[in-house]
Order: sequence, then structure tokens, then C-alpha cells
Amino acid sequence: MNTVRSCLALIVCLVTLSACTTIQLEPLPEGLTDQPPADWSARTEQLTALQHWQLMGKLAVRQPSDSGSAVINQWTQHRERYDLSLSSAFLGLGSTRLTGTPGFMELTLPDGDVYSSGDPEALVAAATGWQLPLSDLTWWVRGLPNPGSNYRLFFDQQQRVAMIRQGGWEIRYDRWRSFIEPLPELPARITALRGERRVRLAITDWQRAEQP
Repeated sequence: MNTVRSCLALIVCLVTLSACTTIQLEPLPEGLTDQPPADWSARTEQLTALQHWQLMGKLAVRQPSDSGSAVINQWTQHRERYDLSLSSAFLGLGSTRLTGTPGFMELTLPDGDVYSSGDPEALVAAATGWQLPLSDLTWWVRGLPNPGSNYRLFFDQQQRVAMIRQGGWEIRYDRWRSFIEPLPELPARITALRGERRVRLAITDWQRAEQP
């Protein structure tokens, strides 16, 4: 009986080991680690607390159907509410304003026509042809993942966020700058990739915004 039990235990052990060896972990990107630095929690807390801010820069979109760019005249964020002013000759958009929250948007075109939708991403796609992850951008632009869905973080040798993988997107942080003292460095250039889509954001200025 003891011999039979020993054999069964050995078989179970071998099967378990065999199952474990079939699990393939996704390799880390070269030169990056998924181990957060010691100050990551403090950094996350500081940047999450940045609820009222403004930035300026440039947005470039490349996708299979078309490509284009726009100047970000001003992007003002008050908690979840955004007010984004863009200028672009792409598709004849001219000066366009996007205002709203994660579940609602109003889009004002240069001729004064206003369109609203409970699906901001769909409204932007209909107006411009661009597919932008707007609900996530307000987090990614601060160098943070959206806490509302699964994500994976990667850090570089300077212990800064180098990449976020979330929602099928890969967000790469190409440049950081000290824009707002005494906050940590903020992203100055971001590239978001998903399949054949690429969204690039170059930020020239970050400021705190006065609370409304």
C-alpha cells in the first residue's frame, strides 16, 4: 500500500511540474524591469493628486486609413472634466474644442456646430477619423496607468516609467522633464501603439490650473 501511495505521489508531482513548465511568461523588454522603484508609491500618490492642470503641445496620429497632426493650444483638466482646444488643417478641422467627462463629450467645430455623445471615442472617430483612447489619456499623460483596468508597468535604469501596457495599447515614455516643482518629472513625449495605430504626444509646457 505504501508503495502504491508513493508511486501516486510521484506521478502527481511529475504532472504538476510538467504543467508548470508549459506556462510561458512574457519576456521583459530589453533593459527594462517590472520591479517598481522604492519611491513608486509616493510618486503615484503625488501625480494622482495632480487633479487640476494644463498642458500645451502637439498631437500626431498615424493609422492605416490616414494620418495627421494637431496643435494642442490648451488642454485643461479639472478632476475628470477636460477642456481640450486643438488646431489642425487635417480634414479641415481648423480650431476644434472638446469638452466633457469620461462618459460624455461635446465637440465644437470651427463653424460653431456642436455635437455631443455619451461615447467620446466614437464622437472623435466620427469627426476626425482618429481612434483615440481618451478615457485613458488623462492618466497616461501623467505617467500613470488607468486604475480602472488591468495594466503592466516597466521601469528603466533611471527608475522612471518607461512603458505601460494597458487595454491593448503599449505606451512608451520617450522623454521626461521637471515642469512643476516640487512634483516628480512629468512626461514630455509619449508614444502610444496598438497594432498599426500610433499616437504621439509631445508636451512643451505643463502648469497647475486654478480650481474652478
